[in-house]
Formats: sequence, C-alpha cells, structure tokens
Amino acid sequence: MSPLWWTFLMITFIIVFMLLMSILYFNLDNKMNMSINLKGCKTIWKW
Repeated sequence: MSPLWWTFLMITFIIVFMLLMSILYFNLDNKMNMSINLKGCKTIWKW
C-alpha cells in the first residue's frame, strides 16, 4: 500500500466520522431543543 493512498484513506475516514458525529449530535439536540442544538454545533466546531 502506497503512503499517498493510505493518507487519502485516513483523511476520508476522518471526514466521514466527523459527518456522522455531527449528524448524531444534530438529531439528538434537535429532539431536545433548538438552543441546545446551536450549543452542540459550536462545541463540534471547536473540537
């Protein structure tokens, strides 16, 4: 496996993971309250 391909694979995995986490946070907070949702988004972007 070439280093370039491995790096691309890891970057893709991280992007997909971040998207899944943001969707999960959005859904949970959306069920609770919109104000909590805004706080959740801010914490995600800080992280």
